[in-house]
Amino acid sequence: MSATDSRQPQRFPTLTVPQIETAMRFASGDAVRFAPGEALYAIGDEGVPAWLVLAGSIEAVRRDGISRETPISTHRVGQFTGEVSQLAGRPTLASAHAGPEGCTGLPFDAAHLRALIVGSADIGEIVMRALILRRVSLIEAGGAGSVIVGVLASPEVAKLQGFLTRSGYPNLVLDAAVDVEGHDLVMRLGVLTHELPLMVCPNGTVLRNPSTIEVAACLGMVAELDPTKVYDVAIVGAGPAGLAAAVYAASEGLSVIILDNTAMGGQAGQSSRIENYLGFPTGISGQALAGRAFNQALKFGAEVAIPLGVDGLDCSQADQGAELVLKLPGERYLRAKTVVVASGARYRRPDVPGLAEFEGNGISYWASPIEAKLCAGEAIALVGGGNSAGQAAVFLAPQVERLHLIVRRPVAATMSKYLIDRIAALPNVELHIGCEIVALEGDPITGLSGAIFRNREDGHETHCTMRHLFLFLGADPNAAWLKDCVAFDDKGFVTTGEDFRGAAVNYGRSVLPLETSHPGVFAIGDVRAGSTKRVAAAVGEGAAVVAQIHLALSYRATAVEAR
Repeated sequence: MSATDSRQPQRFPTLTVPQIETAMRFASGDAVRFAPGEALYAIGDEGVPAWLVLAGSIEAVRRDGISRETPISTHRVGQFTGEVSQLAGRPTLASAHAGPEGCTGLPFDAAHLRALIVGSADIGEIVMRALILRRVSLIEAGGAGSVIVGVLASPEVAKLQGFLTRSGYPNLVLDAAVDVEGHDLVMRLGVLTHELPLMVCPNGTVLRNPSTIEVAACLGMVAELDPTKVYDVAIVGAGPAGLAAAVYAASEGLSVIILDNTAMGGQAGQSSRIENYLGFPTGISGQALAGRAFNQALKFGAEVAIPLGVDGLDCSQADQGAELVLKLPGERYLRAKTVVVASGARYRRPDVPGLAEFEGNGISYWASPIEAKLCAGEAIALVGGGNSAGQAAVFLAPQVERLHLIVRRPVAATMSKYLIDRIAALPNVELHIGCEIVALEGDPITGLSGAIFRNREDGHETHCTMRHLFLFLGADPNAAWLKDCVAFDDKGFVTTGEDFRGAAVNYGRSVLPLETSHPGVFAIGDVRAGSTKRVAAAVGEGAAVVAQIHLALSYRATAVEAR
């Protein structure tokens, strides 16, 4: 039995009569009567409201693979339709039609559904839990969302599946050569090898070897941005720091948009299990933590644009009352009164010839269940001695034949003791201390086949045959997009507070602790100089920055009035 099956009453709760009467005050329109079998909405429709059943019943249906459909549930009086997509008005992953006796339903569009969840604590808890559990059940069902058709072990399939999984979207992978549905689709469309993988979106659209941007567009993940709108705060980066800032800012009534060019969760989102985060004694995966925070941000009305990168920040105006302009791809712009830089860090890459040729084709910078499945039963190597490397080693070791852990110095200097003890208890982990990677073997077509490691003290080289190499070498600040805008330290991290090493501007007021050298621009999390590189610290800074944003907005309002 799956986790969601055991929580069926929570997934499809029935509101009491008093709760229905309370909910009716938040509806976005009058009750609507539907004839027996009449469609309320179809899979892929945008802006679909959640419907509260007042009479009769509503039958919800999901896709099952490419061409089949499967019933989800029959919603009866006091029950409501929808899942997480309804919180933001995104394309729905299910369809619904009136039951055999017809139905009367009360609509709740995205804004009114969020108002209900926030405005009524008891109903809000019931509805929010149900929406999340329904999305989880769709993910468990696999074919309820997007279907990927391709070569199972290919890096292109792994990339697409990884993006969808990290974004919290259900997906199913079909082998183009073996699975009947997948093979028939490839033959019917006359798809060439270089056009694989295919992705079938929930609305039936078929994409050929798509980029993540094309996938996001097909799924309606990035809403149309209003170029005339001025947000109270724009947050760049959807890691723990950025998501925390979005939750606290939106919950306090600020207009918020959060952008990220990859997926929610940042580097923490790739962690298989975070065991030293307060309040989770048994640990929590980075993806689960990020997913909860993401849904909280949606609950409070934060707008989300993922994947959407930021090319730069226009800092030509240093006036406190001036709007900040984010430069987006395609000569688009987004305006905000304040900006929070939470863009984190980029994976550090060793200076090894041909490294780029094997990225995604044998070399990975994270260890998710997708990568674990690809290397199951094989010998692999993992380079790195920090906590992220330790967590990945503990996660991967039980699933592989042998794991070579390559570190430059004793792990006691860089890794938490609980991880060191756990690794020591793993019989198939071989620790190579004082070594570094110097060469890779293989070709871009067939992928990685081996690597050479060198002992830094005596120069002895060791050859390891493997198809999978994981690199956890730390990260460098992801702040190049802020060039010529704010001050950095000598390592490229963004400086905040009073000391900008001579680069601070004259504010005419005190500089706030998390504020950069440009007024109204803040930095939090891993990208900030002096920050503690821990998830809890990032979340704390995300919460703390909101109080400072309120101060900055009040200073800005005063400056505007004085003009």
